[in-house]
Amino acid sequence: MSWVYLFLAGILEVAWVVALKMSDGFTKLVPSAVMVVTIVSSFVLLNLAIRSLPMGVAYAIWTGMGAAGAVIMGIILFKEPCTFWHLFFLSMIIIGLIGIKFVSPE
Repeated sequence: MSWVYLFLAGILEVAWVVALKMSDGFTKLVPSAVMVVTIVSSFVLLNLAIRSLPMGVAYAIWTGMGAAGAVIMGIILFKEPCTFWHLFFLSMIIIGLIGIKFVSPE
């Protein structure tokens, strides 16, 4: 169940970053509220995950999911740059996350 908590925490990590961008400097109420709810929820789920997963592994996956997801959502939603090198290094993050999962004891 800890991996499920961690995966959901990573998804919420991406959600709060998107909401932060959409809040336009906290000038829009709904995206600002969504950001607060999703960041708190992400931390709660991360906390549940690190009860049984190694802290370093869980944190690396959580932040990696957030970073990779933010890049992907930036490309999709906000028309941010999408060059070969963006995709190359994004794939390296994703490969690293998969590798950490496979070598983890849980």
